[in-house]
Amino acid sequence: QVQLVESGGGLVQAGGSLRLSCVASRRTISAYAMGWFRQAPGKEQRFVAAISGGSTTSYADSVKGRFTISRDNTKNSLYLQMNSLTPEDTAVYYCAARVGPAVVTTPNLYNYWGRGAQVTVSS
Repeated sequence: QVQLVESGGGLVQAGGSLRLSCVASRRTISAYAMGWFRQAPGKEQRFVAAISGGSTTSYADSVKGRFTISRDNTKNSLYLQMNSLTPEDTAVYYCAARVGPAVVTTPNLYNYWGRGAQVTVSS
């Protein structure tokens, strides 16, 4: 079992930046692929970014060039650096982990989820 806890959400003006963090309870997460998803009010959950157990990454087209996913396995942590934020980025952001190192973008393939962090971007 892996517990995930997100932090770093908040309110920011358009054009600003935020950094989300996700800490995993498990001691060794290097074998887990991890990802970020988001869900805006009234909309379905959408893929944002994912990273393999190593350093392979994948991004949704809507965030390419603005968001950066990274991980620090020594700290059991996942990060999402978000720059040039727009009101369209407003959502609850969820950290997820899956057993196995491969990057996937489908939420159903993730085994563990955090409770989410609210990100609100004002215009």
